[in-house]
Amino acid sequence: MLEWEPVIGLEIHVQLKTRTKMFCRCENVWGEEENTRTCPICLAHPGTLPVANRTAIEWAIKLGLALGCEIAPRALFHRKHYFYPDLPKGYQISQYDVPLASGGRFVLPTAEGDREIGIVRAHLEEDAAKTIHVGGSAGRIAGAEYSLVDFNRGGTPLVEVVSEPDVRSPDEARRFLQLLRRTVVELEISDAEMEKGSLRCDANVSLREVGESGFRTKTELKNMNSFKFVADGITAELERQRDIYEGGGEVVQETLHYDPSTGSVAPLRSKEYADDYRYFPEPDLVPVEPPAGMVEAARAEIGELPGARIRRLEAEVGFDLAEGLVSGGRDRLFEEVPGDRRAVANVLMNQFAALSIDPAQVNAAELGKLIEARETLPRSTFAEALMATGDPDFRADSYLVEVAISDFDELDPVLDRVIAANEAQVTSFKAGKEGVLGYLVGQVMRETQGKANPKVVNERLREKLGA
Repeated sequence: MLEWEPVIGLEIHVQLKTRTKMFCRCENVWGEEENTRTCPICLAHPGTLPVANRTAIEWAIKLGLALGCEIAPRALFHRKHYFYPDLPKGYQISQYDVPLASGGRFVLPTAEGDREIGIVRAHLEEDAAKTIHVGGSAGRIAGAEYSLVDFNRGGTPLVEVVSEPDVRSPDEARRFLQLLRRTVVELEISDAEMEKGSLRCDANVSLREVGESGFRTKTELKNMNSFKFVADGITAELERQRDIYEGGGEVVQETLHYDPSTGSVAPLRSKEYADDYRYFPEPDLVPVEPPAGMVEAARAEIGELPGARIRRLEAEVGFDLAEGLVSGGRDRLFEEVPGDRRAVANVLMNQFAALSIDPAQVNAAELGKLIEARETLPRSTFAEALMATGDPDFRADSYLVEVAISDFDELDPVLDRVIAANEAQVTSFKAGKEGVLGYLVGQVMRETQGKANPKVVNERLREKLGA
């Protein structure tokens, strides 16, 4: 049996949240009525000229520095030609061989040590308009009755981040993308929401035998709009390529679409090469020559990066909790909440994470009081209190007056009824199936309407069952 190694590179588009678009002064907003944020420039009327957005350039420099890139003293805009209804000019203003930022290294912490993912480039460009296919399968052009184009998105500033083919598994691709998103959000240059399209990811995927030094033919996966779908799509494509090679075939370079409803990939078109786009320097824009002061000002605005915080918090709570806290944007709150560090981390990563509460709105001291008392509170009361922590007037004391049932005289009759009603589970537990105890605890909690102390229930059940 051959042993295969995945070779994965990512192309991530980050939509910047500047006030206006990249080359015109149309308002850059999301969710407005279709085709209401347009002008002659972004609609490519004859005789119009683009003017570069200074803030977009500054933010692209900031992201480039956060990715460990070198900032070019002189960068060029190019025209990238292709023909599609979402591109009114017939070309996209982008950057090609002289990008604004290049040659970076992004550190991805893992439980085994740091992984460095090379960054080829981080360049500025304008987004295309949004094409909506009506009547097809899952919004795809195949089988659609007709297509509509919303030009509100056309001309929105994008930074495209292109990684080296250094990613070695679908899960690593997901984690890299999540940490990059966290970095972008903390730089305050984008909302980076995949559901809204302000963060989009394509993956270049290939396989090679373990020990093989060169690269085999790659395919490009497009239109994956969640972290899970990125990992699932790459997994599906790796399996497809493995089956081709082990069946004696050869992989064809093409662009593919991942369908999450079926877990399969399907061809969109043959893969383009750089020559197909007929790049040449944009004659209507001067080169970008960022002054040293602009670069240093951007560098000064970059604080401790998420990857570094994962390593710092790892010593307190272990790698998995540290990564989860940082990727989920709850680590700042974690550092402010007093109390046992693992207990705080576990609550933030489990019960709190399930709630739609902005961590920045939570009173850390009050949350600390609540977490400290969690084992003495009825489960329902603790859940209710957690839901209220986003209220600026939240005070833990109003919930701490209710104490969980811990008295044996009150609990024992309930435990006895649960044991008697679940003979099969009791037998399984006594036969060594530890997981069954959780079911029995759950039955007790249901009978007491969540008011029993789960720790006491667990211990008392073990005593009664002779464990």
